[in-house]
Amino acid sequence: MESIRVTEKSVQLEHAKKKDPEKFLKLVTIVSTFGGLLFGYDTGVINGALPFMAKPDQLNLTPFTEGLVASSLVLGAAFGSLFGGRLSDHKGRRKAIMYLAILFLFSALGCVIAPNTTVMVIFRFLLGLAVGGASVVVPSYLAEMSPSARRGRLVTQNELMIVTGQFLAYVFNAALGNVFGDTGHVWRYMLVVATLPAVALWIGVIILPESPRWLASKGRVGDALRILKQIRQENVAERELDEIKAHLLEQKKAKRVTFKDLGIPWVRRIIILGMGIGAISQLVGINSIMYYGTQILQNSGFGTKTALIGNVANGLISVIAVIVGMSIMHKVNRRTMFLTGLIGATIALISIGIATLTLAGSPMLPYVVLSMTVLYLAFFQGAIGPMTWLTLSEIFPARLRGMGMGIAVLFLWICNFLVGMFFPVLLNGIGLSGTFFIFAVFGILGVIFIAKYLPETRGLSLEQIEDNFKAL
Repeated sequence: MESIRVTEKSVQLEHAKKKDPEKFLKLVTIVSTFGGLLFGYDTGVINGALPFMAKPDQLNLTPFTEGLVASSLVLGAAFGSLFGGRLSDHKGRRKAIMYLAILFLFSALGCVIAPNTTVMVIFRFLLGLAVGGASVVVPSYLAEMSPSARRGRLVTQNELMIVTGQFLAYVFNAALGNVFGDTGHVWRYMLVVATLPAVALWIGVIILPESPRWLASKGRVGDALRILKQIRQENVAERELDEIKAHLLEQKKAKRVTFKDLGIPWVRRIIILGMGIGAISQLVGINSIMYYGTQILQNSGFGTKTALIGNVANGLISVIAVIVGMSIMHKVNRRTMFLTGLIGATIALISIGIATLTLAGSPMLPYVVLSMTVLYLAFFQGAIGPMTWLTLSEIFPARLRGMGMGIAVLFLWICNFLVGMFFPVLLNGIGLSGTFFIFAVFGILGVIFIAKYLPETRGLSLEQIEDNFKAL
């Protein structure tokens, strides 16, 4: 009798999914983007945790080991981004997300209980594997689940969840730091919050269906159609399955690009452009603020508790800027938006450097630095961030996309690691002004590079973009 009731419930659930595929797709999007939320929280929480973690009675961190603790996650993410795609291709998108949720939970708990710097670095590296895997698997899963007309909007929701995760990290850091700031191990409270969305993602995977595209690629056409009928109207589902099968057949016939093809001038030009975009997006210093914003505000004159509160403004402007960027990115030329973001961010960096030199010791300095970091984040998160991922997705032709994106994203993570690793060392060695002037130099080089080498791609098909590169 009990088994009959269970069967009836499963039939009703299946019927509900078919009856309202729109609501089910929204639920799938929310659950899967918890991976992005974890990505954001785990990269942002270190911002407020480091000042407490570094104390002599805690982990007793030096500038070098501070950089190691912060950047070990990014190094792990570089490897995670390489292996995450392979894992999802082999095991499926749904299983990959489930494995990542378990790794998020396990490594977050490891960071919470870490007794020394070595253990902390190991678990931060493992956490980075989960972050890097999520950065590849979740957008791929969303792209394959979304209707083509809404793909861009649904996929960029993951970017919004990332900055929302960072904002929540700053809010929890500020609240916990001000309430329990006199407790030496308050940083452990900050880190343990990351286990909550990890558990939510792990439980939520139960309702996530497998990607119909992945199922079709494994020959499971019947299962692919069943999933499509859960997230599309029935006539649309059958038509989309035909398109997926045709595309998979076309992919099998296409010639795969290898490293030998780098000898072709137009292929080499696109690869170098992708590497440059990935490097520029990090070398302008975005993660000095996202990882060390609290220390920057402390260095400029705020106390620790005030710096934690001030850093919430950085998180809030990031969320607002991403929403604005998402709303205008398809209305403004790519080059114009990219260059505007780089110029604005560079001016903010130079302003921080000048203010630190001219207002040293002034009570106005911390407020000026906070204002300039907010301005910097408005330009970066509203323009440079969205344009980095959008242009990388557009400049590589279909047969070059796998290798090209892999190289570009690897360069992005490596430069992210270098900034995270050496920022505390630079801050200790040449001060806040010298460090931000270095980032400003990379901003100027970025403006020159984008102006010279990035062609306009807005409104062009991938084939037209490929033809333009061949004609250069």
